[in-house]
Amino acid sequence: MKKVLYCGFVALVAITSYSAGFYLSQPIIGQVEAGGKGATGGTTVPTPKERLEKSPRHQEWVKVKNGAREVSCFVVYPESKEKTLAVIAIHENKGLTEWTRGVADQLAEAGYIAIAPDMLSGMGPKGGNTDAFPSEAEATKAIGKISAMPEQVNGDLQAVADYALKMPANNGKIAVSGFCWGGGQSFTFATKRPDLAAAFVFYGPPPSQDIDRIKCPVYGFYGGSDMRINATLPDAEKQMKAAGKTYEPVIYDGAGHGFMRGGEEANGKAADVKARNEGWERWKKVLKTL
Repeated sequence: MKKVLYCGFVALVAITSYSAGFYLSQPIIGQVEAGGKGATGGTTVPTPKERLEKSPRHQEWVKVKNGAREVSCFVVYPESKEKTLAVIAIHENKGLTEWTRGVADQLAEAGYIAIAPDMLSGMGPKGGNTDAFPSEAEATKAIGKISAMPEQVNGDLQAVADYALKMPANNGKIAVSGFCWGGGQSFTFATKRPDLAAAFVFYGPPPSQDIDRIKCPVYGFYGGSDMRINATLPDAEKQMKAAGKTYEPVIYDGAGHGFMRGGEEANGKAADVKARNEGWERWKKVLKTL
């Protein structure tokens, strides 16, 4: 399998090859190829729906109790002969979409139990979940509502973390990750869950308080063209350093907000594709150390 090298010469070759109808071979795990479709970069990896339908890994839906609430969670298991770390994947402000479920499958492909909670469980029309909303826009409105309900959000995540630790295939360790809205929630959850092995924050804002309570290392992934979020980073770095906490933010030049999703889209811009690939490689590298 071929790994794409991001330099001017190879980019030119990729674009020229595409024009001639040449397609690169299947990418390595989690790797997206710039220039595969469209002059601005694209992807040869399957769509989230295709990935989920063709995945050889065991997938299941589970209900996790948080008091009277039931949180619907999508779980994917790695093909492993040993117990493994569990990674909680918190979705964007669009709710638990196929894309987030696809991320869970990629985490399992990398060797980890992945559990993606639907934070909109029971919040949809007629008490439904994310898939009950008529559009992503409506789901986003609902995310705005639960953002004003931090106790429910924390309670759901605490229940999911407890569930993950009790999984027979879990090795006794859990990490949290999140994207966009979920990225902010993953950073905040690190202030409330002392037994986390790590927190991975993808273009989400830092918590407004309790940074001194964080016990685990926090790894940040940010797009260079996302000043709305990046403007919050200097203060977060200052607070984390003052509190003696480990915080390692990385800004990916030219990438926009949501580059992990955008980098998988057929017409995703080259900077997002590059950031998505580098983000995944960094993520997997850190996970191996936990």
